[in-house]
Parts: sequence; C-alpha cells; structure tokens
Amino acid sequence: MQESRDSATRDSGSLAKAHPALKAFMCGSLSGTCSTLLFQPLDLVKTRLQTLQGNVKPGTSKVGMFSVFLHVIRTENVFGLWKGVSPSFVRCVPGVGIYFSTFYSLKQHFFQDQAPNAGQAVLLGAGARTVAGVSMLPVTVIKTRFESGRYNYVSMAGAVRSMYQTEGLRALFSGLTATLLRDAPFSGIYVMFYSQAKRALPPDGNGTVYVPLVHFGCGVVAGVLASLVTQPADVVKTHIQVSASHYSTSQAIHYIYNVGPSSVLTFTHISPAIANSII
Repeated sequence: MQESRDSATRDSGSLAKAHPALKAFMCGSLSGTCSTLLFQPLDLVKTRLQTLQGNVKPGTSKVGMFSVFLHVIRTENVFGLWKGVSPSFVRCVPGVGIYFSTFYSLKQHFFQDQAPNAGQAVLLGAGARTVAGVSMLPVTVIKTRFESGRYNYVSMAGAVRSMYQTEGLRALFSGLTATLLRDAPFSGIYVMFYSQAKRALPPDGNGTVYVPLVHFGCGVVAGVLASLVTQPADVVKTHIQVSASHYSTSQAIHYIYNVGPSSVLTFTHISPAIANSII
C-alpha cells in the first residue's frame, strides 16, 4: 500500500517537473479529446451543409442544420452523427496538443517579459495554428471526406489507400491554401479577441470563483467573432477537400459562387460553425 502511494507521488512529481511545452501538449490533447467527442455531430452537419448547395434544385426550400440532423438520424441512425469521429480524434488530439505547445513556445520565446498586444496576439495565434494545420492536413482531408457522406470509406487506412491509388498523393494535401486562409486568421483573431476581452473585464471578474465562467465567456465571444470572419474560407476548404477534381482555391470560389447565391460563400449555414467554434 505504501509502495503504491510512493509510486503515485513519484508519477505526480514527474508530471509537475515536465517541460511546460510538454504539459501544454498534454492538456491540449485532453481538451481535444473531450471537445471532439462532444461536438463531432456539429462538425458533420457543418460539412454536409457546406457541400449541399450543388445538389439542391432551384426553388427548393432552404435546408437548415436541424433538417440535416434529422435526415442523418433517419438514414444512418443516431450514431451516424459521429461518422468521421476516428479521423477527428487522430486530427484533434495531437493537433490541439501541437497548437498549444507551439503557442506556449512562441510566447515564451518572443513575449517572455511582457504580454503581447492585439497585433502580436494575432501573429502568435496564427503562427501556432499554421504549424498544427500543416502537420494535420492529410488527416483533415480524410475527416472532411468521412463527414461528407460522399465516400464509402470503411477505415482511415482504407481511405488513404483509396485516395492514393485513385487520385495520387496530392489528394492528401488538397486545400492547403484554403486551410491556412481559414486556420491562421481564425486562431489569430480568436487569440486577439480572447485576450482583449479578458483585459476589458473589471478586476473583480478575475476572482477565483469566477475564473472558469470568465474564461468560458471570453472564449465564446472570441470564437463567434473569429467564425464570422473566416466562414468563407471554411466553405472553400470543405469544397476542395471533398471534391476529387483537385480544385484550386480560385476555382472553388468560382464554382461555389456560380452554383448558389453569393451568400452561400459567406454566411449561409454558419450556425453549426459558430457552435462548433466555441470549443
């Protein structure tokens, strides 16, 4: 019994002595696991809505997120809402960890003695998200295709094999430009609004009891604002990664604009994107 307590003490001591960047990676990975499992249905609905307009006939009533929810449940059962959760885990768990550890390392290197201002916060968040986004891009492509419902992939390994055999290696890196146009500004804007929102709060709001609520509120505000700004790039990214035609970013924008009204490219179907961005 004493040996067990000693072992637990040593383990906790080892964790406490771990490098801060490693602890940031571990905490980010844990948060990525929880958020992926909880919000995967919203991510799936967002992907389906963003790729829907090409299959909707003129004059058809607008399809909303709840219609897609019900359609998936009726045709694929309720667990269909978690389709693509495996690549989501593979993407988010290390991806969020990479983001947080990179963010911490950049902050410690460039802003060890002072807090970054608004512009510096944008660059800090964008830099960390760029590293994570590029690292996880092949898994992001597979995740998007799983969620779209257009491909009959059985497993991630099968998806990689099928894409490589039919489309070549470039398919795994499709949408890189659009991904960076979404991820880098999103994270930069998020970090900026988050830090500025916390600074704008009265000192009493930073008391021990209110800290979790304050952080949650600032995160919601920052996530909504960042989603509004980057929604067009998110739509373009999804179209490129779902299509087997290897669109360029400009070709995808042209296609989306001509298939539906220009509002489709901007803020149509943004509700699940905003809800998902809160994480």
